[in-house]
Amino acid sequence: MNTRLVIVLLLMVGRCVAQQPYGATIPWITYEAEHMQTNGKIIGPAYDPYKVETESSGQRAVLLRSKSEFVQFASGMNANSMVIRYSIPDSKDGKGLEYPLEIFINGKLIRHCTLTSRYAWLYGKYPFTNNPADGKPRHFYDEIQITNLPVSKGDVIRIQPGRSLGDTTAYCIIDLVDLEIITPPLKAPANSLSVTDNIFRGKDSSYDYTEAFQKCIAKAIETDKTVWIPAGRYMLTHDIMLPANIRIQGAGMWYTTLVGNEVLYTHADRRVRLIGNGSNIHIAGFSIAGELNYRSDQEANDGITGSFGTNSTISDIWIEHTKVGMWIENSSNLTITNCRIRNTMADGINFCVGMSHSTINNCTTRGTGDDGFAIWPAVFKPQQFSPGFNTITHCTAQLPYLANGAAIYGGEHNAIQNCFFADITQGSAILISTTFPTSNKSVDNNFSGITIIKNCLIKTSGGFDHEWGWRAAVEICLDKRSISGLAIDSVFIDQSLSNAISIIAKNADSTAEVLRNAILENVHVAGYSIGVKNKRGLFISDGVHGLLTIRQSSIPGISGNTELNMAR
Repeated sequence: MNTRLVIVLLLMVGRCVAQQPYGATIPWITYEAEHMQTNGKIIGPAYDPYKVETESSGQRAVLLRSKSEFVQFASGMNANSMVIRYSIPDSKDGKGLEYPLEIFINGKLIRHCTLTSRYAWLYGKYPFTNNPADGKPRHFYDEIQITNLPVSKGDVIRIQPGRSLGDTTAYCIIDLVDLEIITPPLKAPANSLSVTDNIFRGKDSSYDYTEAFQKCIAKAIETDKTVWIPAGRYMLTHDIMLPANIRIQGAGMWYTTLVGNEVLYTHADRRVRLIGNGSNIHIAGFSIAGELNYRSDQEANDGITGSFGTNSTISDIWIEHTKVGMWIENSSNLTITNCRIRNTMADGINFCVGMSHSTINNCTTRGTGDDGFAIWPAVFKPQQFSPGFNTITHCTAQLPYLANGAAIYGGEHNAIQNCFFADITQGSAILISTTFPTSNKSVDNNFSGITIIKNCLIKTSGGFDHEWGWRAAVEICLDKRSISGLAIDSVFIDQSLSNAISIIAKNADSTAEVLRNAILENVHVAGYSIGVKNKRGLFISDGVHGLLTIRQSSIPGISGNTELNMAR
């Protein structure tokens, strides 16, 4: 190297790290298929791209090919609901297939289910297609939710194909099962208006509730009341604007669902989209079930988008099959809590333009098509708040089929803390990067202050990125710009697929890629390079300049009380 990175290593300690609370507090228990009793085929582990095993939890799952094959397990809890994460084949035209599944409890058939691959399977180069001929498949998995199940602790639950299949290419892969106790639905809050009232719907209204929602919201603002969405499914086919001071409450994420119209979902303006347009907005207690099965970055996001001004809240919401879960802009003191984002085409939750002093707390993402959680202070539109002081805390990200568990792309004094990341096999668990633009002629939102990564647990992460190659479990990416002020503290990395920690420069000959004021403290690595050979505990690429201090850490290949000059 023509330039140097000076690494100061102080007071190395052992590999043990004190037990700390990591990730979201979740109300379900997960049972991994490969640990169940089965006469099917356990597949994996595998770590290469474009394999279903790589996208599986723990990189293993169970393949079932006939009605005589099954997985079964004894429940460790009372439960009344189940989520099954599964993969079935795509059709030859890329439009998906259906597959029957049966659920038994203690030998008694309880439920017939129909699985679909309509929302899974993407191919080719980013942003991908639905054409199997393009090869390079990804996004193998989807999930099904099942309610009203009479499960008692100790009951034996069996899952098996619903009929014998003559087609030898037919199969069902079971990755995991979540069991959960759903509490009863909420009741209408005092001083509320229901979207089902005839005054909003009319006696002869169709199944489309768009107009009823719009009228109910307008009346609630006029009368200072809460919009109530009772248990049920409500089709929406146009945008729902959320004005300042609105309160919207559903009966709970398992009971109240906003659904899209499959026929109209090819039109970006006819999808399920709730758009923030003011301050003091409060929405809670429902799910969004979109109908999107392709990715187009030229089309607007569905899900929850827009500006939430100041002092808004989003809580207890479940989102699936949309482009993003939430793409939020120009908000200050926004709090997002207790939300679940699953199986999207792109990001889980992205804090984008003009996000300030806002928090994502106790949320989970699984199966997202881009970053699970992201802070990106972009400048493609005017920012109303100076971006910074945002926090992702007590969150869990798992199994994205593209990109990272959580990423920060700039801004002042942002943080990822108390989080858990597992099976991030298409990128990094945590990425700190200057890859995406954060400046224009009048605004520069590059990293400033101290970006904090603290008290996080990372397992089986750091996989193959289709454009960048093998990412590290934790990666600092200097892409044409410098990063100043970084504190990584109390991070435990377990079984990284590639490098455990990487500091990389996009351009080896650049003088603009400098790491300043960066500290790794109490960082511990227990296993790395399990998915690809010849990787390291800490990797520093050509072109990196700057100073990094490492304290009280155990990173393979790094010796204590040593000052290293890294030369190219």
